[in-house]
Amino acid sequence: MKILVKNIKQLVQVEEQPQLRVCGKSMAKLETIKDAFLFIDKGKIVEFGRMSDLFQSSIADHQSSIEEIDAKDCMVFPSFCDSHTHLVYAGSREIEYIDKIKGLSYEEIAQRGGGILNSAKRIHDSSEEELVEQAMERLHEIMMLGTGAVEIKSGYGLTTEDELKMLSVIQKLKKLSPLTIVPTFLGAHAVPLSFRGRQGDYVDLIINEMIPMVASEGLADFIDVFCDKGFFTEEETDRMLIAGMKYGLRPKIHANELDYSGGIQLGVKYNALSVDHLEYTGDDEIKALLDSETMPTILPGAAFFLNMPLAPARKMIDAGLPLAFASDFNPGSSPSGNMQLVLSMACIMFRLTPEEAINATTINSAYAMGISGTHGSIAKGKIANVFITKPISTYEFMPYSFGSNKVDTVILNGEVISTK
Repeated sequence: MKILVKNIKQLVQVEEQPQLRVCGKSMAKLETIKDAFLFIDKGKIVEFGRMSDLFQSSIADHQSSIEEIDAKDCMVFPSFCDSHTHLVYAGSREIEYIDKIKGLSYEEIAQRGGGILNSAKRIHDSSEEELVEQAMERLHEIMMLGTGAVEIKSGYGLTTEDELKMLSVIQKLKKLSPLTIVPTFLGAHAVPLSFRGRQGDYVDLIINEMIPMVASEGLADFIDVFCDKGFFTEEETDRMLIAGMKYGLRPKIHANELDYSGGIQLGVKYNALSVDHLEYTGDDEIKALLDSETMPTILPGAAFFLNMPLAPARKMIDAGLPLAFASDFNPGSSPSGNMQLVLSMACIMFRLTPEEAINATTINSAYAMGISGTHGSIAKGKIANVFITKPISTYEFMPYSFGSNKVDTVILNGEVISTK
């Protein structure tokens, strides 16, 4: 399908020379084109520019076969890339939400069988068909809010059978959904009750059984470990990452959400694609990340929902680091996959400028899931994942107006998915 989006008020996040990520001061730069057009063919971005140049381009020769969309007073953005979610789960956990209100901590809820262990029981009791149906509803919701690519982790199985079940569900979602989906194996999300007091045995199970089976069936692109206080130690994380890497699974790490865990330094040591959460990040952690290929990723929904300390985003950018922001969509600590809200939180809570926040939720979050060569910006040859806004005044309006959906039309893989 050929699509020409014309009369665009402002085409946002354009790249003539595509980058894989943006760092430090460069995050404050955002290239746009006013009064623009965007031409899409065969699922990819072919051409873009000013409307005054449209009829001097090669597009003019194919007008009769092109579907035209008039975006007058509207803007076009690259679709959000959500690089950290736990979107496959069964049911909800609002009762634990009440426990949090009453003062119980995340760790206290987990110690009594709640939290991740609660979700694990629900996964065990659900069929793949039920999990696919629930996840497809969530994927549709985030798609209508502007997300075009999403990473989905396992980690609510905690047995070999149920971890494979979750990853099988994610593979089915990849076939059913127009979103770009990246699967991650997170068997080391928590220690199941049956291994309480025998954590080392569970780590051995992950290394000797789960990882080989996940790899042999090609079910995941990455391996993740929850390296933090009350979960998995540096030594255990080290062993699991090495085992995953032997099978071609690049690391991603849950790190420093609950304390200074050493997870950030371990991620850098093993060239993790990303280290995520980062509420406890100091000078040593920032120094470790500098000059590495690891993307620090902040999950504002979890910090907001759990009322936790905020990661030092401003300090990290000022030190020269790149930053990605993602939703952490999950039933226990961030029950929202709304990347428009994440964009707003980046500005409101973490004091990023709108330009920095847009970079953090598009090109840098695409990098954090290994797809910034094809997603995350408006560039020739990239996958045509974009959305057209409702009429808005400026691109700064996107994070400013945090309570409403500003997306009007969704285009994924060069196909119009929905027009509201």
